[in-house]
Amino acid sequence: MSILRFLQLPYMIGIKDLDHPKTTIIRRKIIEENVFLKNLYADFYATFKNSLTGLPKKRKLVEIGSGGGFIKKIIPDVITSDVIKLPEVDRHFSATKMPFKKGSIDRFFMLNVIHHISNQRLFFKEIDRSLKNKGKLIAIEPANTLWGRFIYKNFHYEDFDPRGDWALKSQKALSSANGALPWIIFIRDRKRFEMLFPHLKIRKIISHTPMRYLVSGGMSYRQLLPSWTYKIVKNLEELASPLSKFIGMFYTIEIEKC
Repeated sequence: MSILRFLQLPYMIGIKDLDHPKTTIIRRKIIEENVFLKNLYADFYATFKNSLTGLPKKRKLVEIGSGGGFIKKIIPDVITSDVIKLPEVDRHFSATKMPFKKGSIDRFFMLNVIHHISNQRLFFKEIDRSLKNKGKLIAIEPANTLWGRFIYKNFHYEDFDPRGDWALKSQKALSSANGALPWIIFIRDRKRFEMLFPHLKIRKIISHTPMRYLVSGGMSYRQLLPSWTYKIVKNLEELASPLSKFIGMFYTIEIEKC
């Protein structure tokens, strides 16, 4: 614990209100200064961008829970949004009550957001309502693998309970969370999801990225390796990809409306 205390970022020490806009603004600063974390975000955004193949130039793209990210640098025409009022974010609304017309959205993007939403049934009703036919939700979320579960349960500040239900006890935007929710909804309770939302088809669930987030230190700790090692660590992850279902720390989830 003393080692973790030493590695903790000085401007995260003492922060008590995770739901205050100031916390997200600090996290934006962390992402900009932490080369590992910034590169990892860029790679995740590239995954979102790759899903746009075949879409016309006139399209409607929305990122839900943009927070301190920088998706517009990768996908300039995306509408950024957050439930918290933040500078540099286009729209402010709850994911359970979105201001979009029925069948108007081509893509929803989410990076580490689903596991913070307190009412999953209302959220997916909104996704179902808002997506066009053949529109997609692409989400990157914590993975409940052997390695991911060990790290999230022992070294992460958010709850990670694979035994949990879909609903969260608290409705706070950031401090309320269960990192195991994506696994609960899309793997453990997949039949329930398919019964409740028959038009939302789970097309992909891919586990990946066992090391880069950990090496970056995330939002709470210092970067553990020199910045120039990023590509080396990424290449090592690619070599270990056959083991991703056991050691991945993230899922990429693709859901299509049909």
